[in-house]
Amino acid sequence: MTNLEKNRESKQVVINELKERLDRAKSVVLLNSIGLTVSQDTDLRNAFRKAGGIDYKVYKNTMINFAIEGTQYEGLKDYLSGPTAVAFSYDDATAAAAQVSKQLKAMPILAFKASVVDGEVYDADKTMAIAEIPSREVLISRLLGSFKSPMASFARVINAIAEKDPSEAAPAPAAEAAPAEVVAEAPAAEEAPAPVAEEAPAVEEAPVEETPAE
Repeated sequence: MTNLEKNRESKQVVINELKERLDRAKSVVLLNSIGLTVSQDTDLRNAFRKAGGIDYKVYKNTMINFAIEGTQYEGLKDYLSGPTAVAFSYDDATAAAAQVSKQLKAMPILAFKASVVDGEVYDADKTMAIAEIPSREVLISRLLGSFKSPMASFARVINAIAEKDPSEAAPAPAAEAAPAEVVAEAPAAEEAPAPVAEEAPAVEEAPVEETPAE
């Protein structure tokens, strides 16, 4: 095998490694790591390793370019200038960016180039904003904390009921008042109509006999 063939084969190994990591990643962050000391680079790798679910490696831009061609990461081509380190997040999409953000005070020379989260390409400023998003574990912890107070109150009530002395008589329920009898009102007596007095028949006057003239 010639040196050229060996060179091509070694490049293909790197490209395949990149593609495999890209396929598994939930997010990818490109970093400008130029100027980092060996000690700082080691600290950064240790931080990623401790966080878990993150791979970190420096790649040549040409290798990255070949690996992302035709994928959802193709938009990163515009940011492939100068030495490039790549952080792959496999479990939490914000994990790599968050870890870099924590290291910026100790390593101010470290800088974001860009990132891809859920197929969307973000520049350095937006990647920094993504780094400030709480992780999934933090969000779940906050959610559970919001339930803690009402759940604790509920538990105290249940506990108080369970510990109550069963010999304590429960107060007798108040006797219900018997419903008052409804007295039906007697219908008002209808007034008998006053008898209408019958008119006495008119007395016929006796006819006056005329006296014959003498």
